[in-house]
Amino acid sequence: MSSPTLSKPQGVFHPKYIFLALMFALAAWVLAFPVAELDATQNYALVLVLLIVPLWSTGAVPEFLTALIFFLIAILAGIAEPNVVFSGFASTALWLIFAGTVMGMGIQNTGLGDRLASVLQRVLAGSYERLIIGLVVGGLLLGFVMPSSMGRLVMMLPIVLALSERIGFQPGTMGRSGIIMALAIGTHIPTVAILPANIPNMVLSGAADSLYGIQFGYLDYLILHFPVLGALKAALLIAIILWVYPARESNAILAKLNGGADVGTMAATAVKGFSNGQTRMLLVLLAALALWLTDSWHGMNPAWVGLAAAVLMMMPGVNLVDPKKLNVNATMLIFIAGILGIGAVINNSGLGQWFAQQLEHLFPMAPGDHFRNYLSLASMSFLATLPTTQAGAPAMLAPMAAHFAETSGFALSTVLMTQVLGYSSIMFPYQSGPLLMAMHLSGEPASRVLKVQFPLALITLLVLVPLDYLWWDWLGMFD
Repeated sequence: MSSPTLSKPQGVFHPKYIFLALMFALAAWVLAFPVAELDATQNYALVLVLLIVPLWSTGAVPEFLTALIFFLIAILAGIAEPNVVFSGFASTALWLIFAGTVMGMGIQNTGLGDRLASVLQRVLAGSYERLIIGLVVGGLLLGFVMPSSMGRLVMMLPIVLALSERIGFQPGTMGRSGIIMALAIGTHIPTVAILPANIPNMVLSGAADSLYGIQFGYLDYLILHFPVLGALKAALLIAIILWVYPARESNAILAKLNGGADVGTMAATAVKGFSNGQTRMLLVLLAALALWLTDSWHGMNPAWVGLAAAVLMMMPGVNLVDPKKLNVNATMLIFIAGILGIGAVINNSGLGQWFAQQLEHLFPMAPGDHFRNYLSLASMSFLATLPTTQAGAPAMLAPMAAHFAETSGFALSTVLMTQVLGYSSIMFPYQSGPLLMAMHLSGEPASRVLKVQFPLALITLLVLVPLDYLWWDWLGMFD
């Protein structure tokens, strides 16, 4: 007996269509009555955001089609130059997704994923609950040794997919969705609390250094963010996954989780039985992992490490992936390029700075009112991720940090750190490249991420962020 499949909401009057209608009406209003503070290009950019972002957030039409609509409108309306509109195709995130697809094919083709999954199965044996806990905690711990969410997913997702198949969770079942969410979200969202583990952290760190000469210390950053945004959020994520995707395993699946030899015996057997292709694939993965772990020493971007591995795997004589049978989802790459492109258009047009100023009007601050100022800054960062995505929010808000420090009375470093509170609380899949890649490689609909991310973000904003204020206050961040 398999776990129950998930149904898709239907109906013309579904809330998402009402939301779309309201946003399109707002776009029409801005087109007819331009915002006086914005020039013509910025008004057109605003209209474009009001059209495109709701389509992505609701998934009302295929995501890649929305990206193509964005490209077309942006070019025809002259909102930005082609090198800005199509800048996503030159992004390292897009090429890491491509590399991840090729590496995933190699892991699958050689059978390495299934063999490593057999070891992972024994490590996490016992129950579905233990499996989810193990994947979330393991993903969080990987953030300490591997600097890229994309890289962590590239390495682990094919193995976890093989594990899901081994224990009987077929595509469409709650159990499979829960397993994928545990890995995809667990390796990405809680690891925001670890400085070098995510791209948004690097964007914020780079902006702080280049704009203000502020350099974040690894340990200071960890102490500030890990207790709540790391450990507590990971625990909350586990609870939500088990609530949203409560896999009701059959006795056969439970037997597969519980049965077999001990971990050491299983691992020794797995290594001993490696085929030539599996051995070569493992060597490529270990080499890529070594380069990812030492990127601060050699300076090579994780995307180019992944691309080099992908090229090597397709070379004659290596043959881990047959280039003639390469199966890369072009629609996913177009979607990613569109997501990255709209952030570039927003910042290039100056709309991002205007948006930050409007957020300040929406969330006023006054020196001495620490709690309100703290919540205002966190809310600004959260809302900034909606049009610009997770990595775009710090790029948009960091230039405003000095002004925010003056109006709030906080230290500049404290203002910069509040941005982490916002971009760690994303609600929609389109806001995060790693989550989109995980959904692409696993074949899980992006809507299933929303079932976890929405309550996770909501509880974070309502409970964890206020709780974090107490921790920050105890650390003296508002003195």
